[in-house]
Amino acid sequence: MENNSTDNKITKKKLVQDLATTTKMTQSDVDKVLEAFYDQVGEYLRCRQELRLIGFGTFAARYRKPTTARNPATGEEIQVSESYTPTFKPGAKLKSQVNP
Repeated sequence: MENNSTDNKITKKKLVQDLATTTKMTQSDVDKVLEAFYDQVGEYLRCRQELRLIGFGTFAARYRKPTTARNPATGEEIQVSESYTPTFKPGAKLKSQVNP
């Protein structure tokens, strides 16, 4: 699927349409599956579990330690609490599709 358009952003709606065409499923069913996938990935990451989809990539929650930041407008120091941030590391198959 080549995209020669200057706008290289694919929306969820476009993804759902393309998946529905490819799988012969209804757009409504594809949307439900996609939403369930989002929810499940979020739940895995909330529980600090890593999701490995061989060939596609790995979703994980990375720990960020507490730190001190500075407000650029006032120079005031701000304490930033610890948190987890979602990360994604692409797999070999995905990398080879992007760089054939």
